[in-house]
Amino acid sequence: MSGRDLFCQPRRFGRGAALTLVFASVLVAGAATGSLPGEGRRTASGAVREASAGHAENVTRAAEEAAAVGKSPMEAAERAVSRSGDRWAAVYSAGEYEEFEESLDGRYTGVGLWARREPDGRIEVTRVRAGSPAADAGIRAGDLLRSVDGHDVDGRPVTEVVSLLRGDATDAPAGTTVTLGLERGTRAWSETMHRALLSSDSVTVRALADGARVIKIAAFTKGVGDAVRTAVRQAPAGAGIVLDLRGNSGGLVAEATATASVFLDGGLVATYDVDGDQRALHADSGGDTSRPLVALVDGGTMSAAELLTGALQDRGRAVVVGSRTFGKGSVQMPSRLPDGSVAELTVGHYRTPSGRTVDGKGITPDLDATDEVLERAETVLGGLGDAS
Repeated sequence: MSGRDLFCQPRRFGRGAALTLVFASVLVAGAATGSLPGEGRRTASGAVREASAGHAENVTRAAEEAAAVGKSPMEAAERAVSRSGDRWAAVYSAGEYEEFEESLDGRYTGVGLWARREPDGRIEVTRVRAGSPAADAGIRAGDLLRSVDGHDVDGRPVTEVVSLLRGDATDAPAGTTVTLGLERGTRAWSETMHRALLSSDSVTVRALADGARVIKIAAFTKGVGDAVRTAVRQAPAGAGIVLDLRGNSGGLVAEATATASVFLDGGLVATYDVDGDQRALHADSGGDTSRPLVALVDGGTMSAAELLTGALQDRGRAVVVGSRTFGKGSVQMPSRLPDGSVAELTVGHYRTPSGRTVDGKGITPDLDATDEVLERAETVLGGLGDAS
């Protein structure tokens, strides 16, 4: 990633927790970032610099002034961002930003756990990645995570637990050790393991009884568009597709646009503005427009995932089933600071092909469903197949 890229970051967390949440990190917690695709990146960069001049210059000036007197540019930038009123802005250390770039490549540093906080505040492991340090240590779903390197995690926000697991406070790289306190039934024990650089499973595919395919996209990391295209081509002729975007917190807008190209024959995917200067994203021609298609969404569907959903809905290509999406449609641009840290600042917003604004509103599904959502989707898919 270069300083010319634009980003769509779902929500702002404190420094240290922010990067740990990108794309199915150690724990599933729901944050991600998106960047605009190649040509949009190049053509937008000059406009971004002009449009964000006032906001960006204030932050950059604060960082430079701090550096000149021997103070922390990053801390000065954080103070300037907090005063700006930009709710989506964030400041990252150089190490955190490097982790972020790895996550966009579908890689992350961790031990391979997914977990959630129970109503009583305990942290329960919900999934363990095969072949990961956690799996090698014998940790399994249902175990309780009680401490990380001696820090009690009961009652802590998941974001803080993630930060401890990844060692964000010390920018711990792959290979460093972390000790987990665990509990299973009446057994309590500790495991020390080494963090590893792992790859995320952003696209998973499974077949339904009638030959239809459920394609689950966890996040739009590099290569997702190609993976979805391959999955569609391998499905039986005429078989329907359920595109599951629930819990997809975003990712690379280039990959969301590439995924739209799988199902559209060219045309508009979204528009975005930088201080009123309009840009457009278009699908490639030659997509499969004949297969029945249902998109599943929920409140965890964010950013680039909302951009894709809006395109498929507005273009009449998919029936959207589920609940209202998160509502994150703003665009951020990163700026490198004197100490190597990075500030991301809001510079614009994107809209669906029909001109709908997503930010703060989300996307309303065609069929509202909160229970047995997949079953509802299969019913709709069957109806679309009968109508074709």
